[in-house]
Amino acid sequence: MRTPHRITTHPRTNPYDELAALDDGPLEEFLHEDEPEEAPEEDWAPPNHRRGSRRRRKRLAGLPFAMKAAVLVLSLAAFLTLADRWALLYAEHRAADKLKDQLHLAAAPEVEIGGFPFLTQLAGHRLDSVKVTVPDVAADRVSLAEVSATATHVRLDGGDGPASVRGARIPALHGEVLLSFDDLNRELGASQVTFTGHGRDRVRARGTLPVAGHDLRLRADARIGRDGERGISTHIDGMRLDIGDLATYRPGVRASEGLHLSARSVARLGKETGRARALLSVPSIVRRLGVPEAVVREALRDDTELASLTGSATFARRAMRVNLLDVAIAHPALLKRLGLDPALLDGLSRLTRPVLVDQLSLGFRLPHPKGGELRLRDVRVEKDGIRVRMTGAALTIGH
Repeated sequence: MRTPHRITTHPRTNPYDELAALDDGPLEEFLHEDEPEEAPEEDWAPPNHRRGSRRRRKRLAGLPFAMKAAVLVLSLAAFLTLADRWALLYAEHRAADKLKDQLHLAAAPEVEIGGFPFLTQLAGHRLDSVKVTVPDVAADRVSLAEVSATATHVRLDGGDGPASVRGARIPALHGEVLLSFDDLNRELGASQVTFTGHGRDRVRARGTLPVAGHDLRLRADARIGRDGERGISTHIDGMRLDIGDLATYRPGVRASEGLHLSARSVARLGKETGRARALLSVPSIVRRLGVPEAVVREALRDDTELASLTGSATFARRAMRVNLLDVAIAHPALLKRLGLDPALLDGLSRLTRPVLVDQLSLGFRLPHPKGGELRLRDVRVEKDGIRVRMTGAALTIGH
């Protein structure tokens, strides 16, 4: 009987097991052959900051003694300088507050103490110099833009510390007072009148002045001078208000002052027969003109004679000298014929010379100090305003 052939079968191999077997084989070695070997980890320890300080001490220990002394001296000098500057700032601030209270100022002034070191001066109760700058000081009707003064050899009363100083005695002082044109334009001119310098002691005022609803052109000149030892006065002259090209008003009582027709207005009389006849119809004006009555009667009958009379240079000069305010009340209709508003004439009659002078006055006076004296000297007009030199002596502060 034939023995059947036996087929021998081998167990099937799992491919994943074969790949796993290669994990530690040549492939793993190939993939990691270029990687550096990791150093073994060390235990963590906190950083030692004393190591650097020890090195610095070693370096300092290697420096010469003279160098160490120099570093110490410089450090001490820097500390003392800082303390000196702090004490100086404190003293300046305290002095500014005391001056504000004593002088009744709106803001604290700027105080600058000179000399170095400050603490040494304080210990000796004597300051080399003190500069004080006070902005915007009220003085009568105007404001002083700046008052600056420097006191020398100031003697202090009180203890040795900045907080213990009770007052100061000023043997000598010099400074300046500035009256700014910008402030004058704002305070006196109300943005309609501007003040400018003209020469060493003169100021010009130019602009417009509202009177009875009319804006009149203003011209005036002021001469600046000292008024005693603490005041500044202004002498106003050349005041003039132009009413268009019709007439000019100059406040005052002299013959050249008052309300007068302008040259252009008189020149138009020869062409405007209605106004010329109205003017010559007033006997009081005819008398002031000095024209014979027969000539006036002939001119009123004949326009040719009228034009000849009013067109002459003699008539023009005489007509411009007539003060229309003298006839304003009695002949208001005449003024209307000449183009003048009666309300305006009433306003001009109230605008007398003292009133107008007061509106343009630039004068002021310094306050009288409680101790010592202040004097104004050397008044001069500059581009930015009126500058006055000031001196003082035997002044006291804080007593």
